[in-house]
Formats: sequence, structure tokens, C-alpha cells
Amino acid sequence: MTHLNNAGAALMPTPVTDAMMAHLELESRRGGYEAAESQEAALRMPYTAAARILACDPADIAITDSATRAWSLAFYSIPFERGDRILASSVEYGSNYVSLLHVARRVGATVEILENDAFGRVDVAALRATLDERVKAVVVTHVPSHSGIVNPIGEIGAAVRETDALYLVDACQSIGHLPINVREVGCHFLSACGRKYLRGPRGTGLLYMSPAAADRIEPLMVGLDGARWLGHDQYEIATGAQRFETWEVNAVAKVGLGAALNYALEAGVDQTWQRTARLGRQLRAELHAIPGVRLLERIDDDGDLGGIVGFTVDGHDSETIRNVMQRIDVNVWVSLANTACVDMELRQLTQTLRASVHYYNTPEEVRLLSSALQEFVSHPEKTDEIVAAYRRPAEAGAYS
Repeated sequence: MTHLNNAGAALMPTPVTDAMMAHLELESRRGGYEAAESQEAALRMPYTAAARILACDPADIAITDSATRAWSLAFYSIPFERGDRILASSVEYGSNYVSLLHVARRVGATVEILENDAFGRVDVAALRATLDERVKAVVVTHVPSHSGIVNPIGEIGAAVRETDALYLVDACQSIGHLPINVREVGCHFLSACGRKYLRGPRGTGLLYMSPAAADRIEPLMVGLDGARWLGHDQYEIATGAQRFETWEVNAVAKVGLGAALNYALEAGVDQTWQRTARLGRQLRAELHAIPGVRLLERIDDDGDLGGIVGFTVDGHDSETIRNVMQRIDVNVWVSLANTACVDMELRQLTQTLRASVHYYNTPEEVRLLSSALQEFVSHPEKTDEIVAAYRRPAEAGAYS
């Protein structure tokens, strides 16, 4: 299998699956509570490892069951009022964008989409020009789900720091993909998930909260891990990001997330990012050379572009192409309009193809996709022959 759907869910390495299977087996023998008590270090690993990856303190990290949950916990804790302005990037994921609209409608705030530069990134100069005292929140997706642009979250943070606005970064597609230092970024919140470039299990996410945000927000809900009952009608909210957590958790998934974060640290995100970026450049160049293929990113972009490549093919339905690629054991994905509601609507697209590389992919795998696609685009009537020619015999082994 050539797995080029890492922006959906990357392949978990053996240490992650081993850790999860071991904890599941332990729960089956000893009981869930007892297993958790005996594996306290493994269940603390996500906090310490995430703090190392993001350059923060473990107390600044909350573990959640998804990136959407993490993002929502942060966003809905902001006390919006009538007349507040919410500034957002044009590539916000569908669930984020709908939440922006929902809060704006409920409280009477406004949602404004930030201007882009010529390459599709947030225009920081235009952002500075629109910031004023009514801006309550600036919401930016670091790397979108449907393309490889990388928004300048550090420059955006420097601009937002000159105001009283809260700054929320969606790093769902960027954590484990490229280096992130939250102190340099200057964000108040950063949400992320485990299943994508961290190579962790599904049903895992994390939320970073800056200590500077603690006194400015109010959790929408609290549980016994997020608040402490003091007796009678008194309670206190946890001081750090733990305020967003509830007591019950999928311990197996949490152990797997910790193992994945630790694996990413050992591999070194600085190093793996360089390889992923090179494979992304190769993929764009080869797809750009195929007649009829239209990339969502500009090939002449001299800034950072990640390992996610979005494209369409003239005259061909995206789902059809994905199905052909599946027949030769190449995983790509179809991004629907709600992947990035505003951007996709501006581009007048209802769906696109997405190929997303990771450091464990190879130049040969990239070439397999581009070569098979070119053959199909040139001779769609010969699909069965193309599939027969490109389908490889099954081989033992797995990605490391």
C-alpha cells in the first residue's frame, strides 16, 4: 500500500500500536481503573511529550478526544458579546467555521474573513490594518486540510499581541508536520489532533492554553478533573489547561497518543519536516507537469509549502480518480467543500483531490501516483489495463 492520505490519518508506527495493545490487554486482565493506576507514567506521557514538541509547560496541555473538541473547548470559552469582531482565515475547517457563525448569530458578534496575499496565506499587513479594540478573537488555521499553504502564525501572533484580542491557532494538520514553538507564535490557544502527522490513534486530540489566557476565559462546561468541589456550593476551576478535561477518558488511546508524541520527538520534527517538504515539492512538480491537473497552491510560491497537495483534474470526477488509485493500492482522498468552506466557495469548487505525503513515504511512491494519474488522464478508456499494469503483488512488511 502506498499511503498518501496522511492528512486524513497517518500510519501508526509499531511502538504506538504495541503500547495500545499492551494497555488494552492489561485492562482486560486487571480492570480499567487498576490498569490506569499501574500505568500512570504512560498516561502522563502525552502532557510531557506535547509540552516538549510545542515548547511549553505540561500544565498548559489538555488531552481531548479530537481536535474539533479541543478547538471548540477553547473557542466557546471566550466571552463574546454583541458588537465583538471575530477575524478568521479563509481556510478554516468546516466545523470551525460553522462554530464561528453559530456564536456570532447567538450573541450578535460579526465574523470577518481575513485577506490573503498572492499565495493564499493570511496577509499580515492587511490584518494589522483591520485590528481594533472591537476584535475579540483572531482565529487562524496553520495548515489547511485541503492544500499545502502554511499561514505565518508567528507574524500573525506578533500583530495580535499589540491588541487585547485572543488568538486561537488550529494546528490539526501541522503538529508533527512542521516545527511549532507556541512561545514564538504567541497564541493563547492551539488545538491539534493525534491521528494525522503525529501518527497517533484516532479519537485523540490536545489543546494548549497559554497562562496569559487563564483569567480571560470561562470554560463552557467543567468536570471533576477541570474543577474542584470545595464543599456546599463552592468550587474552583483548575488553574491550567486541565480545566478543559473530564475524568473519564479512553486510556488506551491516551497511551497511544503519548507513544506517538514520544516517537515524533525521537524522530525529530525539524528533520522529518525537511523530508516531508522535499516530497511535497516533488509531488507538486510532477502533478503540475500533467496536462489538465490544476494545483490549489501556486507552484512559484517561494515560502514554505507542506506535504499536503490539493488538485483537480479537468474533465474527471475526483471520486472516480480516487477509486482508480485505490485499485492500485494508492491512498489519496477527496476533500469536500466543507473542508474549507470559505476558500472552496471562493474557488467555486465542490470537491478536490488531496495527496498528502509524510516522511516515511518515498520518491518512488510519489512517482507511482503521478505516473499512474498521467496514464489515466491520457487514456481513461484503458482504466482496467492501467490498473493491471500498476497493481503490485502484496509484499510482507510495513512502514517503520
